[in-house]
Amino acid sequence: MEKFETFTGLVAPMDRNNVDTDAIIPKQFLKSIQRSGFGPNAFDEWRYLDHGEPGMDNSLRPKNPNFVLNQPRYQGASILLARANFGCGSSREHAPWALADYGFKVILAESFADIFFNNCFKNGLLPLALPKEEVDTFFGLTEYTPGFALTVNLAEQKITRPDGVAIPFQVDPFRKECLLSGWDDIGLTLRHADEIRAFEEQRRQAFPWLFEI
Repeated sequence: MEKFETFTGLVAPMDRNNVDTDAIIPKQFLKSIQRSGFGPNAFDEWRYLDHGEPGMDNSLRPKNPNFVLNQPRYQGASILLARANFGCGSSREHAPWALADYGFKVILAESFADIFFNNCFKNGLLPLALPKEEVDTFFGLTEYTPGFALTVNLAEQKITRPDGVAIPFQVDPFRKECLLSGWDDIGLTLRHADEIRAFEEQRRQAFPWLFEI
């Protein structure tokens, strides 16, 4: 997992409550367990005018011009702005995979579904729950300011607007350390690789019959 570094990203607004994981990545795309390749099918049923299936050439599919992520002003967005209960529905880890593969690094919302929230941290995404007043302000600024971008500093736990106003946010210290260090669950385990090898060698010497073929 890549380390989370301070960055400035374009904001894309998704003014909907209760965006569920089936909307983020529809069920027909869950056949693969690879973490990459889901970006072109993120929000597939809203993004395209036809029905999507795995293996289709998405570059040839008709896009919905009214869907926010298809609008030219939001191309290249890396911060997704949403409303309440984002990521509800099933627990599919493919949802954060799809968002990350699309290019999002941060999701700002009033609230998140618990499982989705946890899965984001495990896959390099930073989900931040903010007060409704702050979210409303960001929606207004995004709508009336073409190219509206925010700077997210995880180390200092603040979001800075173009006018210099900084909004603090809270994040669990352990999750913060993992994102800053680029540690997913496997990375956390591999930090103890030497101790694991030493333990296995001790077991081999103490119980050699367990290792006989």
